[in-house]
Amino acid sequence: MGNVESSTYQKHLSRFLPDEQADIDGVFSTLSGSAEPVAAKMEKATKKAVTLAMLKAYVKEALPESMIVRLHDGMKSVPLAEKSPALDTQVVKEQFVVFMSALLKGNAEEKSGTVLKMISATAGTVKASQILKFAEDLVGSVVHVLSYRKALQGWNLQDPRNVSSGVKALASQLIAELKAADGKRTEGAQALDAICDQSSVEDWLFRVPQVSAFLSVIIRQGLLVLHSLPDQARDPLHILPACKGAKGGRFASLLDIPSVAYINSHLPSELQHKWRLIFASRVHGESFTQLCGHIVNQGPCVLVLKDVDGYIFGGFASCSWEVKPQFQGDSGCFLFSVSPSLAVFTYTGYNDHYMYLNHGQQMMPNGLGMGGQHNYFGLWIDGNYGKGHSKAKPRCTTYNSPQLSASENFTLDAVEVWAVGDLPEDTTGKGAKSVLDADPEAQALLEMIGKSRQSEGLREPVDDGDGN
Repeated sequence: MGNVESSTYQKHLSRFLPDEQADIDGVFSTLSGSAEPVAAKMEKATKKAVTLAMLKAYVKEALPESMIVRLHDGMKSVPLAEKSPALDTQVVKEQFVVFMSALLKGNAEEKSGTVLKMISATAGTVKASQILKFAEDLVGSVVHVLSYRKALQGWNLQDPRNVSSGVKALASQLIAELKAADGKRTEGAQALDAICDQSSVEDWLFRVPQVSAFLSVIIRQGLLVLHSLPDQARDPLHILPACKGAKGGRFASLLDIPSVAYINSHLPSELQHKWRLIFASRVHGESFTQLCGHIVNQGPCVLVLKDVDGYIFGGFASCSWEVKPQFQGDSGCFLFSVSPSLAVFTYTGYNDHYMYLNHGQQMMPNGLGMGGQHNYFGLWIDGNYGKGHSKAKPRCTTYNSPQLSASENFTLDAVEVWAVGDLPEDTTGKGAKSVLDADPEAQALLEMIGKSRQSEGLREPVDDGDGN
């Protein structure tokens, strides 16, 4: 092989640490059927090649066949200085290393050419519909391989048949930032017919980092590249947070795997490693008092609602909930929709009505709300548990969200609240707050009439769910 090929190979190989290089070398040797040790001469090793059949035999059931074909197409698309026609359907070691370097270590520009060939092995341009199909394969493959490798982090994949709708919803959201070759956003009825080139793919990869993160998961978990190294055993990308508090894995969340991954990607990075179930109406009961008692003083939380029409939506509270008749929170809060569509709606700057939680008062509304204003919230659970509203004509002023529920005034089917990240330090060793903790006047009244607080001594101990 020529000097050009050798320098390209060495450049990409140098991106990996010595133990990473050895791991990649070992995977290629296994793929190509080579029984030689890692220390074998480089010239001899590079003559080995991997066919599609070999790749399928190695991956087995870890990835869907369509993704295995895409991976092989991406590998063999890497140009070589000297390549015989006999290798057109095979992948040599240099191509394998350059492919790994581009997708695991490269920037959007470096990835774009390879990803374009994974979308279509033959064309220089593709339609947006082909990119959507690639995105669906990508998301579906991530769910598939994490389930196959038993790496769902404690999340319960109750009915695999229902995964497809979540996969399509997340794939559609991933291509929402896609621009056509002419630089225009792909929108409207003809959006899927838009023509996209390599610059379109590069811009997409830059704007939507989840695509690169998902590709990394597929390579690491599907091909077991860099998977066995100690530093790679953890999930540095936090595609899925560890699911805590859902005892014994019997609890089935309102969220599916794609929606958990999507919402988690919008949380601050320091909160993405763990979700802890602190309230579920189907577990703790349909009671606003129970809801308040379980969520106050628990740090940032993800609130998930399902109405009786099947719409699933919610919000992220960036601060601990407090029971008080004033708005609280900060600009890190957001609202989201899961079904029938997947989307996140962030702070507009219009007002500071991020979060509101009040209970047991006559002068101010009692309930939980996010965004908008009193009696006109973007999301509202009434203090008389069971009813709520999502009012936005045309949009919520705080978060620019549309109506999230099927009907403006809705009936609740289920509620979940997940504390995200580590337990706040000020709650360590303490029980969850009672609603009365936030109402000194009510406490004083009880003491005046000689009554004790019935909740004292009955509070549930703080549980981070590590005994899941």
